[in-house]
Amino acid sequence: MLNGIDAVIFDLDGTLVDSMWMWKAIDVEYLGGFGIETPENLQKEIEGMSFSETAVYFKERFQISDSLDAIKRQWNQMAYEKYKNEVPLKKGVLPFLKYLKKEKIKTGIATSNSIELVKTVLNAHQLEPYFDSIHTACEVKKGKPEPDIYLLVAEELKVVPARCLMFEDITTGLMAGIRAGMKSCAVYDAYSQNEEEEKKKMADFYIEDYREIFTKRISA
Repeated sequence: MLNGIDAVIFDLDGTLVDSMWMWKAIDVEYLGGFGIETPENLQKEIEGMSFSETAVYFKERFQISDSLDAIKRQWNQMAYEKYKNEVPLKKGVLPFLKYLKKEKIKTGIATSNSIELVKTVLNAHQLEPYFDSIHTACEVKKGKPEPDIYLLVAEELKVVPARCLMFEDITTGLMAGIRAGMKSCAVYDAYSQNEEEEKKKMADFYIEDYREIFTKRISA
């Protein structure tokens, strides 16, 4: 998997950390505050959008009077304690990151989340030293499935996309990395288990959790 790879780039939610479970609850609570029932297909419709794009979508679709900054600020506040205290790492993440650092393979994060929440969860698990580049889709023109965020991280890492391996848990994220010209690995997540067969077809590799990679690399 790591042959010919100079950099590994990860999505965050559902890929490095087990956090997708909480966002549906936050959406229900947030919209409920305005007396709005959460549409059944909402999570699918906003999948891959940046934090900022999602705020625009909510404001326009649900006619929310709050400013975009106010919407994002409230989401950050609602999610902060969960990211700090309740969101665990995916199994095998830390040994894999340590292995990459030991092998001097560059690492990056390309996420659709807010930078505030990214920093919160990385600090909670003391992961920031393991990453050479951390960027959010709010910094680029278009979020996933467009390749912009992956290309930005690869550029900062000074690695050509073809020598990057990216990890994602949803099809829109995989599409972003594939469009960027990177090797791809799909990661199992309960939130997107209905997409497992499609993810397996799209990606170059598929893992249930990171312990599979670590074990295979150590035994090779």
